[in-house]
Amino acid sequence: MKARAFDYRRVASVAEALDAYAACEGEARFLAGGQSLLPALNLRLDAPDLLIDIGRIESLRGIAIEGDRLRIGALTRHAETLASPLIAEHAPLLTQAAAYMAHPAIRNLGTMGGSLALSDPASELPACMRALGAEFEITGRDGTRTVAADDFFLDLFENVIEPGEMLTAVRVPLPVPGTRMRFEEIARRRGDYALVGLAAHLVLTGETVESARLAFCSVGPTPMRAPTAEAALAGRPLDAAAIAEATAALADDLAPDEDEGFSAAARMHLARVLLGRVLPALREQETGEMAA
Repeated sequence: MKARAFDYRRVASVAEALDAYAACEGEARFLAGGQSLLPALNLRLDAPDLLIDIGRIESLRGIAIEGDRLRIGALTRHAETLASPLIAEHAPLLTQAAAYMAHPAIRNLGTMGGSLALSDPASELPACMRALGAEFEITGRDGTRTVAADDFFLDLFENVIEPGEMLTAVRVPLPVPGTRMRFEEIARRRGDYALVGLAAHLVLTGETVESARLAFCSVGPTPMRAPTAEAALAGRPLDAAAIAEATAALADDLAPDEDEGFSAAARMHLARVLLGRVLPALREQETGEMAA
């Protein structure tokens, strides 16, 4: 099957891209890495009238510390996420997750902005952003607005980006002392979508958990936080009792759907297995030893 005919325009700036979108009399799509959009076009799951190629907009690139945030441009490719020393030092959860993402050929083309804008709940980066407490920069012709990751994802493949707007960057808070983070997932084969994935972000003072942010992928229509499990950890030592209580609490947080190839009960079991594996690993992790 081949994609339906469409017009193509390469742009050099965000403003030019937004103007092109506004001027399109039909449906338009922004094209970055194309790792999800192009297969959708070829399968005719999507059929826009215009593709706006934003892949050469320099302002959408770059990884830098700005104040107390790590700013990551939307065109940052997954391979760059995996290799960036700044990300490895300040947001190693993303480095760890990038190692699980698909295969090298896809990581060389796929972009952070594209993955987040697609909002596939089985993807690694959306869960990481919720665990990290990240913020998204969304730019339209009227300016740029900032949206917290917890407020960004609305439903299956749906988010708060309006037609004519573009995700331009992500801002990740720099880790405070005592921060520990870890990403793990379970998949049938390396590079497959995760059956279940977990992004965990804890802040400890001594042996006591000050705060916990746990976000799962592949267990719901969006990347899912686990507030009851997080509450079971906060304010107490990260010992076997706390881990057991948090693992049991997942029943109140997650309700995965039945799937023809994998049951909801099996997915919930794997979520418990992952949490029971990741929390002890974080307990043993030395502060500052966060890199992948």
